[in-house]
Amino acid sequence: MNPLLDFSGLPRFRDFRPDLVGEAIDTLLAENRALIERITASPEAPGWDDFVQPLEDANERLFRAWGQVSHMNAVMNSAELREVYNATLPKIAQYGTELSQHEGLFRKYKELRTAPSFAVLTPARVRVVDNRLRDFRLGGAELSDADKASYKTIAERLAELSSKFSDNVLDATNAFALYVRDPAEVAGIPEDALTAAATLARADGREGWKFSLQMPSYLPVIQYADNRLLRERMYRAYTTRASELGDPLLDNSAVIDEIITLRREEARLLGYGSFAEVSLVPKMAEGPEQVLTFLRDLGKRAKPFAERDFRELQDFARTRLGIEKLESWDIAWASEKLRVERYAFSEQDVKQYFPEDRVVSGMFRVVENLYGLTIAADEAPLWHPDVRFFKVSAADGRVVGQFYLDLYARSTKRGGAWMDDALTRRRITQGIQTPVAYLNCNFTPPLPGKPALFTHDEVITLFHEFGHGLHHLLTQVEDLAVSGINGVEWDAVELPSQFMENFCWEWDVLTHMTAHAVTGEPLPRTLYDKMLSAKNFQSGMQTVRQLEFALFDMRLHHELDKAPTSAVLALLDSVRKEVSVLQPPAFNRLAHSFSHIFAGGYAAGYYSYKWAEVLSADAYAMFEEHGVLDMSTGKRFWQEILGVGGSRPAMQSFVAFRGREPSIDALLRHNGMVAA
Repeated sequence: MNPLLDFSGLPRFRDFRPDLVGEAIDTLLAENRALIERITASPEAPGWDDFVQPLEDANERLFRAWGQVSHMNAVMNSAELREVYNATLPKIAQYGTELSQHEGLFRKYKELRTAPSFAVLTPARVRVVDNRLRDFRLGGAELSDADKASYKTIAERLAELSSKFSDNVLDATNAFALYVRDPAEVAGIPEDALTAAATLARADGREGWKFSLQMPSYLPVIQYADNRLLRERMYRAYTTRASELGDPLLDNSAVIDEIITLRREEARLLGYGSFAEVSLVPKMAEGPEQVLTFLRDLGKRAKPFAERDFRELQDFARTRLGIEKLESWDIAWASEKLRVERYAFSEQDVKQYFPEDRVVSGMFRVVENLYGLTIAADEAPLWHPDVRFFKVSAADGRVVGQFYLDLYARSTKRGGAWMDDALTRRRITQGIQTPVAYLNCNFTPPLPGKPALFTHDEVITLFHEFGHGLHHLLTQVEDLAVSGINGVEWDAVELPSQFMENFCWEWDVLTHMTAHAVTGEPLPRTLYDKMLSAKNFQSGMQTVRQLEFALFDMRLHHELDKAPTSAVLALLDSVRKEVSVLQPPAFNRLAHSFSHIFAGGYAAGYYSYKWAEVLSADAYAMFEEHGVLDMSTGKRFWQEILGVGGSRPAMQSFVAFRGREPSIDALLRHNGMVAA
């Protein structure tokens, strides 16, 4: 059997082959279309069991199969798989448009909404039906035939462009290599990073060190290399990826222009003034102006702290480092020097206490203490030897969920960190389907004979993605469309992930998740106290950096009618003048690799990181009041936030947990942005 058509259990990654994709997807698309024709032609009044459920079942099969293809394209990319993926993607996009515009389906859902049987549906199922009707309207179901055709063409083209954008960023990242032979040129770079760089050089038959734009290679250079020219070369290469300043075949300029233009045209077809307005319909925020007001208000609060941070860094660079004018490629390096001088420790000191196994087991301990669960290794077919698989069990031994953990960077894997779903919890004939998640990071792989060591920032990233995973795995909802993260407003979906980051700063957590790579000793209290003192080091600068991304994204999708690259760059400059404290060089091309908004789900939604951070900080304050590992508070968080998924509005869930609407005070306090 084609493994993509086997839905009896976990994905059969060992049997996956690109040449099997077309057959599987074509088969499932044909089956789904036949089903849609049958259920829409039925003269019977639509009900849940004979209308909604069969459609949900069929679509789950299709998107389970396509999900495996998308996952493999992201983590084991190859020329053959990319070709198949890009050839099949338009078929998926076309089917999605057909679903959203199908007059028969739209009519049946409207009939169901007004039928007497609707009154007996569970709240979760009511939410599913209401969401479907909303999505039909956003998908163009109420358009004229001519406009439906235009919408369909736009949707399919946007899917192609998003894939092209992502491919260009990956290829541009992998295309760069910088070889260095003189030891003096790599002074300051940590030994483990140099060992990894030397290994890469030897693999290419070269002497010395090879540096790439993969995060495990790029970050140690930009943060630790004393060679200013080396830092500048790496920074320039990184910030001009996939732009007109590099390989013209990988230039995303035209891709960005077309994406923005098509999104605006899509909004016009649907009767909205901007794509941002369309994007916010299913979110918590009421409209672009509310988001812009939120971001600018936070910017006014944060910018004085950012300006203070930057003045301190400038003074330090001038008096201690001999740099009169700080450039963008100096910031991370000078900041690390200042951190070491001010707090008497470096991130490399801390890194020695965070070996992978200890970090992972310590993270599991947090979950076990909060929710009364057990996490243990499990067996499953894997796509790479580095991948591990685990199961989450309740106190009675019942398996609650399972997840894959793929921690390390490689050339076949797209950058960043993310969670995705392999299987979603739902009720099926045999009982409850166990949810399964993919957790992906891009950390530095271990050197031969040594454990992988994580920076504290990487530990925070791991906790963040595990928070997303728990949102997916611990849902108690039994209807797929609102189970786990499904149906959750996009600007609330970061709440559980950002919430988990807080535990990375707790002494009772760190004592159980640290052990020195050589001595085995846990993190010393003195070093922890220094880390805590430095927790909000440059938090003002970090906040305005995120606000720069968010404001650029929202204004781009709300203000620009057409988007020649010059207009996009001018808008970005305008945003930077409003909120930033450091103006990057003219060659910086942030937009050209901004995959979140051009190849991910964050278009006119990047603000959700800060929006949800307000929610998560306020939710965590509840744990600070009752004990950060208090199980009763943890189980309440599970019950009211994680467990309900998208079965009710996110604000209702937050109020049910916290007892009131969110306040920004906890966020400002956690970031040290309050008056002394």
